[in-house]
Amino acid sequence: MTAVAKGAKVAVAALAALALTVPLAACGNRTSAAGGSCSVTLDFFQFKPEATEQFENLATQFEKENPGICVNVNNSSSGTTDLRTRLVKNRVPDVITLNGDLNFGQFASTRIFYDFSNEPIVKKLNPRMVQIARDLNSSTDPAEKKKLYGLPFAGNASGYIYNKKLWRKAGLDPDNPPRTWSEFKQAVAKLKAAGIDPVQDSLADSWTTQAPLASFGGTLVPVSTYQKISEGKTTFQKAWKTTAERVVELMNMTTSTKGVTYGQATQRFAQGKAAILPLGTYALPQIRSVQKGLDLGFAQLPATDNAGEQVLVAGDDVMLTIGATTKHPKEAMKFVNFLMSEKNLNAYAKAQSAITPLKKTYFGDPAINTVRRFYKSGKLADFDDHFIPASIPLGGYVQTLITSKDVDRFLNQMQSDWVKVKSRDFTNL
Repeated sequence: MTAVAKGAKVAVAALAALALTVPLAACGNRTSAAGGSCSVTLDFFQFKPEATEQFENLATQFEKENPGICVNVNNSSSGTTDLRTRLVKNRVPDVITLNGDLNFGQFASTRIFYDFSNEPIVKKLNPRMVQIARDLNSSTDPAEKKKLYGLPFAGNASGYIYNKKLWRKAGLDPDNPPRTWSEFKQAVAKLKAAGIDPVQDSLADSWTTQAPLASFGGTLVPVSTYQKISEGKTTFQKAWKTTAERVVELMNMTTSTKGVTYGQATQRFAQGKAAILPLGTYALPQIRSVQKGLDLGFAQLPATDNAGEQVLVAGDDVMLTIGATTKHPKEAMKFVNFLMSEKNLNAYAKAQSAITPLKKTYFGDPAINTVRRFYKSGKLADFDDHFIPASIPLGGYVQTLITSKDVDRFLNQMQSDWVKVKSRDFTNL
């Protein structure tokens, strides 16, 4: 393993402007789960509140298998904010989990994470999920863009969840969901004809409206588009027009309640009041908590009438990395390899209805098996909001787009805000 500390001092200077005052509990020494003292104590920063118990159990198991190494699990409910606070105080964790989004890419661009490019584990991973991780890096240096500053630990996907029982009632084959936009609209028409509400919206929460935008964008808008917009080579009016039109059409297919929250929408869907929920795999645990034993499917949301060009939006929901300044590189890598074992990845995926990053992909919920072909072919694209600055209120804009149906206004807002944000962008952060 190469030196983990290489190039780390750049990080603290780059992140100093982001200093916040969020206190974090200090890690104390303790007895190892193996029963002895701790010769090395790893600081493990993890951001998933719903996976707190699971990560703590994994840390305990690792300690039992590795006497002398202790792992302090620091659970954070505000991962990005808390991590920034620690970084500017030069308290970089040894091992870190973080959402694979724009924030991860900004952190990675400062080189405060270890570069896994030459690690053996990478060869076992789905190449497309690895490339998605690389693409997150917001650096403009081509050499930096080739580096891998984190490993995809768990994935999720955007599309739609559907009730197989209701599909059968409408005469649809739930094991072969539509592969083109026209076929999808025909399925919606059949559901309506059978007296079934086809689509359950959740417009009261603006963030949920971003899901169909991402789903259509995976096929219609390549990731490279956002760099072209920054360079003035294209605009949102050109790049997103068809995507925006599809969103308006889809989200107006419902025949009943629209203005409900995410919680209300998942509950209505679980109760069989609608056949399609245009959200991602992340909604499956919520649905199953309302109604166990539902026969569900999950499908890619087709954006065109060419079945062969469809791309599934599938992000790296959890990124796993090592702090570049760790004093325990060997032990940190040992813990990472433990977490990245097939057994532990599969167990996490099953508990969280997630998708493993291995070439031998495991889907944590049987509903997700329908999209296996996209993982085998590598036809995966990241979520579009992972490339949209947080200062642009994307969810609110899409919410207004759906209710007003004014596509041009939406696209003009996005273009105007993008130009403003980029004009103020003095650093990679």
